[in-house]
Amino acid sequence: MEALDGNAIAGTLLEYFGEEMTMVRGVCGHCGTSAQVAQLRVYSRAPGSVARCPACGNVVMVAVTSRAASQVYLTGFQLSDPASG
Repeated sequence: MEALDGNAIAGTLLEYFGEEMTMVRGVCGHCGTSAQVAQLRVYSRAPGSVARCPACGNVVMVAVTSRAASQVYLTGFQLSDPASG
């Protein structure tokens, strides 16, 4: 399966956080790399997507959409304040 960029989960993140998140930076909890959400490598399979660090390849975020709502699990990615970009 080919990876997409972080823009692939922009809609799910917008629904979950209530604002545009692809330009927000975060830090990988595995290797310490700082990257924008748009730079993450995303692998999509319904009903969810797995986002991996562009440097080390470890899972940093899981986004799942169900009938009830979207859920985002930041399993290894510390987001900066979205307001500060």
